[in-house]
Amino acid sequence: MKILEILLWGLLATGLLTTLMRASQALHLTRMDVPFLLGTMVTSDRDRAKVIGFIIHFVNGWWMALLYVAFFHGFGFATWWLGGLMGLAHAAFVLIVVLPLLPGGHPRMASDFQGPEPTRLLEPPGFLAMNYGYQTPLATVVAHIAYGIVLGAFYQP
Repeated sequence: MKILEILLWGLLATGLLTTLMRASQALHLTRMDVPFLLGTMVTSDRDRAKVIGFIIHFVNGWWMALLYVAFFHGFGFATWWLGGLMGLAHAAFVLIVVLPLLPGGHPRMASDFQGPEPTRLLEPPGFLAMNYGYQTPLATVVAHIAYGIVLGAFYQP
């Protein structure tokens, strides 16, 4: 594996994914703010949460790039369409498994079973993150497919 290439393309792919998700939020397609969700796991300061969450999100993007590259090496090739398919699978996993589990580990998020409390300020994502808007799944899938396409198109095993 070429670690500098993984870091470079992982940074670009994560930047694109983050930009697409933020644009989706700005265009009112979703209310989901991934850096804010991640940052509020470690701080109650809403301004700091976005900065800390942004850093966490980029670190996650880099280690996910390592996982994508491991799959590319396993397949023996990397192409834009393989990366896109992996991005689709990644988005499905995030929407169906990861986000619904978030309330169980997030100290400031209400659960699907109990309402908000004074210290729990965030709405739970729900299945497919639909609590953040009915177009949230589409925005998430598009952003993750773009992430995979960048890695598949530019990383050469």
